[in-house]
Amino acid sequence: MDTTFIFAFVLSINLTIFSSAKPTNNSRPVCPNSFSCQSFSNLSFPFYIESTGRRCGLLKLKCNQTVPKLQLAGQLYDVKGLNQTTQEILVHGQALQNLLDQEDCASFSSIYLPNSPSIYFESNNITLFKCPENSKYTFHNYSVQKCNGSNIYYKNPFLHGTKIPDDLQYSCSVIKLPVSRLGNTRTTQLFKLLTADFTLKFRVSPECLNCHSRGGQCVTYGNYCINAKAVPGACIIVILGAFFIFWRCKQLKRRKVERDTSDDIEDGTSFFGVPFFSYKELEEATHHFDPAKELGDGGFGTVYYGKLRDGREVAVKRCYENNYRRVEQFMNEIHILTLLRHRNLVLLYGSTSHQSRDLLLVYEYISNGTLADHIHGDKSKTEPLTWPVRMKIAIEIASALSYLHKSDIIHRDVKTNNILLDTNFCVKVADFGLSRLFPTDVTHVSTAPQGTPGYVDPEYHQCYQLTDKSDVYSFGVVLVELISSLPAVDINRQRNEINLANLAIDRIQKCAVHELIDPSLGQDDSTENMTTSVAELAFRCLQLDKDLRPTMDEVLKCLELIQDMHSSKTALPPPSPEMEDVVLLKKNFKLMDSPVSVAEKWISTSTTPSSSK
Repeated sequence: MDTTFIFAFVLSINLTIFSSAKPTNNSRPVCPNSFSCQSFSNLSFPFYIESTGRRCGLLKLKCNQTVPKLQLAGQLYDVKGLNQTTQEILVHGQALQNLLDQEDCASFSSIYLPNSPSIYFESNNITLFKCPENSKYTFHNYSVQKCNGSNIYYKNPFLHGTKIPDDLQYSCSVIKLPVSRLGNTRTTQLFKLLTADFTLKFRVSPECLNCHSRGGQCVTYGNYCINAKAVPGACIIVILGAFFIFWRCKQLKRRKVERDTSDDIEDGTSFFGVPFFSYKELEEATHHFDPAKELGDGGFGTVYYGKLRDGREVAVKRCYENNYRRVEQFMNEIHILTLLRHRNLVLLYGSTSHQSRDLLLVYEYISNGTLADHIHGDKSKTEPLTWPVRMKIAIEIASALSYLHKSDIIHRDVKTNNILLDTNFCVKVADFGLSRLFPTDVTHVSTAPQGTPGYVDPEYHQCYQLTDKSDVYSFGVVLVELISSLPAVDINRQRNEINLANLAIDRIQKCAVHELIDPSLGQDDSTENMTTSVAELAFRCLQLDKDLRPTMDEVLKCLELIQDMHSSKTALPPPSPEMEDVVLLKKNFKLMDSPVSVAEKWISTSTTPSSSK
């Protein structure tokens, strides 16, 4: 027998004896067997309330109003009925009701059911397909509703079955919304089919029920159990007896499992609608994760170039380690990217199962490196970006961030290393591991600061309050990088100018913008006027007080106005094929005054922390 196994066996026995001799740890909160919420009594897991804490359940009830509210996917729903025996909840979504009453197209962006392997829901719903108006994909025998530059294709679910096409284009998104059996079920008018009053049947996974029975907490994005109680001492002998058998079987089957190519992707399984790839296929695609194939480090893993069996070129992100925090970020990035579809956001092709030996994410391959490479990295020496190209890049980044914020998502790690460029210098914003879904009913989220030194919002860093204006600050740093060709942090600069944001604010306050702008961008009037205007906008984005910063939508409109007012005749590279047209209506937008455009010098209290905690 392997000496390593013998050591582990003896160690397990000693640890068991030690743990049984320890006093019980009572520091963890005790979940009640049952509780009441207004008119509903004898409630228990998977429900929980504020006083019991998230550890006690999966579905949060708010009981401080006459009608209890259920929180689902960041939205609050009125609870009209609740039967825990039949596992059914009757809810009313007032926000959805308001949209339906106004026949508002925003109804089709509502996500009314969360996705989680720990708990799943059933309800009467309709499947919609939302595609750009210029999409060439054809839906046969479908009704269509035109909405804000998109076509919504649907069938009456009471008359026809709906199947998601295997060849559905990436530019089309799948939406599920509740329908009611009351009223005219034969209508073809979409808004009359939809309802804000619906019954949900919920089912908790066996793994999660087992975890809860042992005093543990189910992780939202997977069947992971944390803080579960130790197994009672009476079971120790049985477990240790089985341990050897399990170990031997694992040793014998390990190679067979690793070589199995008929796992998740062949079974057609998915997470949040994202296909699973087998570890074997991705290992082959990257030549066994050959160091020569490394593209760089991305957030919480190393990124490799790969080529799938179907010929697609991909970027494969491999997590550094499979601890709880990395798994949570892995699941978070999948969740965020499945909610989004924008031509300037990187496209997620799929991932491995969370039970795989390694956590791997598979993205479209963007061949031209990062924006950082092109403005102050190796490529800046051989392929320097002209000002018109930089201006185009700024607008596309702003468009992507504006879209994220309208989708109630904060990126939280905006930086030039997370902005990829294709061969036509079109932007793909990447790395959503730190991103946050932002509740619609709050002004900020309290969370420990995360991000990259030089880009972190000072107010977020000091007050632990994350808002959409945190991304605006980071984008302000990116704008300064674009006009100066300087990195966000450089310890070789003077102490008070190590952070580029501090340097920029100092020069703008002194009306010395010319000292900030990269002279290689050109000295013509058009370039000088545009770079100066962008510097003014960056100054506004870098204000310490978040309330003084513009929104990303305002930033986007301002950049478009600057481009229109000072349009250069320099030819731009042709646009890349678009996944989806994102149309923003231009309105008359007046540039706000800045230190460059007024006689008096502005005073700014903006400072950027030198590190992120």
